[in-house]
Amino acid sequence: MSVIRLLVLGAVRQHGRAHGYQVRNDLEYWGAHEWSNAKPGSIYHALKQMAKQGLLHAHEIAPSTAGGPPRTEYEVTERGTEEFFRLLREALTSYDQKPDVLSAGLGLMVDLERREALSLLEQRMRAIGEWRKAVTEYYTPEEGPAQLGHIGEIMDFWVHSADTGAAWTRGLIERIRGGAYTFAGEGEPFVGVLAEGEENPYATGERHPGDRH
Repeated sequence: MSVIRLLVLGAVRQHGRAHGYQVRNDLEYWGAHEWSNAKPGSIYHALKQMAKQGLLHAHEIAPSTAGGPPRTEYEVTERGTEEFFRLLREALTSYDQKPDVLSAGLGLMVDLERREALSLLEQRMRAIGEWRKAVTEYYTPEEGPAQLGHIGEIMDFWVHSADTGAAWTRGLIERIRGGAYTFAGEGEPFVGVLAEGEENPYATGERHPGDRH
């Protein structure tokens, strides 16, 4: 799945309307440039592509009094909202994706209702269990990795990863069941984006031509 599309749609949704540099600033504020492919070029490319695909509506606004080209503000369309939730649900349930997929899903999971978030995470638990069962049809963890030579270390890693992933997911489910965090429909959401003009302490400072648009 495309992590950058999920992140960009999520950032624009939280603003209502946002220009490209705001989106870039938010993703750097989230640290997404460290744990995903959310670099300036990919962010601006995703905005333009999703506008062409009808997932975002591009509003051209007047240039600033300081001059320069007019900026474009983006707003998520109905199709874009459907795509956002499709990607979010996939991110929370797909156990065999790269860590950036789950990270993006966790950062946006409160856009779902609590009950659905729990259902998706329980689905993730079942998928991890099925994966572990498939591995242990060929590998017996109790006998150790040496039973298959050094290749057994791969199986051992998979089993340990499954166990760790399941334990962590179980803990998250318990926290959410216990009332942690504010999910959709429960009141004022957590504000995870920067206000216009608010300084970003985590900004990279890297300049990109797309910052002007």
